[in-house]
Amino acid sequence: MKNYRSLLDIHRDIDQNNLDLKDLVNQYLKNIDDSKDLNIFLEVFRDEALAKAEEISEKLRNRKAGRLAGMVIAIKDNICFKDHRVGAASKILDGFESLYDATVIRKLLQEDAIIIGRVNCDEFAMGASNENSSKGIVKNPVNPKHVPGGSSGGSAAAVAANCCLVALGSDTGGSIRQPAAFCGVVGLKPTYGRVSRHGLIAFASSFDQIGPISNSVYDSALVLEIIAGADDFDTTSAIKDVDVYTDLSEDKPLKIGYIEETFLNKSLDPEVKKAHEGLIEDLKKKGHTVDPVHIEELKYLVPAYYVLTTAEASSNLSRYDGIHYGYRSENSHDIDSTYRMSRTEGFGPEVKRRIMLGTFVLSAGYYDAYYAKAQRVRRIIKEKTDKLFSDYDLLLSPTTPAPAFPIGSNTDDPIKMYLEDIFTVHANLVGTPAISLPLFTHSESKLPIGAQFMAGSFREKLLLSFANNLMQDEALKNQKLRQ
Repeated sequence: MKNYRSLLDIHRDIDQNNLDLKDLVNQYLKNIDDSKDLNIFLEVFRDEALAKAEEISEKLRNRKAGRLAGMVIAIKDNICFKDHRVGAASKILDGFESLYDATVIRKLLQEDAIIIGRVNCDEFAMGASNENSSKGIVKNPVNPKHVPGGSSGGSAAAVAANCCLVALGSDTGGSIRQPAAFCGVVGLKPTYGRVSRHGLIAFASSFDQIGPISNSVYDSALVLEIIAGADDFDTTSAIKDVDVYTDLSEDKPLKIGYIEETFLNKSLDPEVKKAHEGLIEDLKKKGHTVDPVHIEELKYLVPAYYVLTTAEASSNLSRYDGIHYGYRSENSHDIDSTYRMSRTEGFGPEVKRRIMLGTFVLSAGYYDAYYAKAQRVRRIIKEKTDKLFSDYDLLLSPTTPAPAFPIGSNTDDPIKMYLEDIFTVHANLVGTPAISLPLFTHSESKLPIGAQFMAGSFREKLLLSFANNLMQDEALKNQKLRQ
């Protein structure tokens, strides 16, 4: 069976009786078994997925199937699926079963998506490499000696290894886009509030956003169209009409600003820089206006992000106490020791580090010096970014400073690991949509390189149309080179 990279191809073959949905699911299940060494899946819903395939096949025959019929999806282990385990890859939630569906899960199932399993991630979505999971490290399908990125490393790896067509991830500071870039797939972070967070295990509530990882821009657009919209269960979800994101026909010259500070950053790999400089020239040849723009505060993005997100994490994770549900230490003997030892034994090192950082920046005497100052930096960056979007349609930067790094190479240096987010946290701080596109391959390592485009708030339609056209142009160019 061929490797399907788009739902449109799946629908075409089903309509022509060249594909049976159960066979497709079985092929994905075989791919999951064949890639066990990559440690992508924490749980595979084998029988359930096959039963769902039979049910949806009947709907397809009767022309009553939903828009996602034929789409096989994996979900990150921080998204709730009723009567299924969810644990945020943490020991402290071992064995916990969700009592309800996240809003995004409910919407996917209503349109006949098949959920094939839950995938590994950094514990509580805290990490840039998927090395912080209590369930073990995920390996990059392109080169298993390298990380897949994080925190949605399992989601990106699942798509790259052809274990599903699409995967859901969550993006707090680049956790969809960075692993998408490392694994050579498309990663979309929607505008903050565009997609309900109801049923997403919280890391930092004013940053977190659910989004799709896919092979094609169309599939990301379709999934976003399904899962977007206001939700009574999430008061931060936007009361704003959902555009027809799958109408990707818009193709007009745009004004694009490339963030010059990202190109001058000392951590930027020379080949990543060269690839993006070539992209700028190609965009100009296509009729787009491309100018340098400036975010002088680039060096403050990561510090502000980590002050704010660790503060929110210390609050959100206080609910995991060994009393209500989840892990409880067997060594505890009273209330105080139950709290202390359950959290000490249940959380991993990175989660504990961030809880302590967050508690520190919120503590008396330090609140104004750190947390309040970081909020002011966030406001300044938001105002400056909004001004840029009044002049430009899109902003361009590399997704990451370099391709995927070797497993274990950054684990002893938290600061170096945090700086992996230097180009992606911008979109989370200001709440705008951003997409990573797998446009390049590093000549030496043969690892993927991603290009990131940001748009103004709720301008996903423009972003997706541009991204789709660009991906098609690059595919055509690569095809001509091969000929």
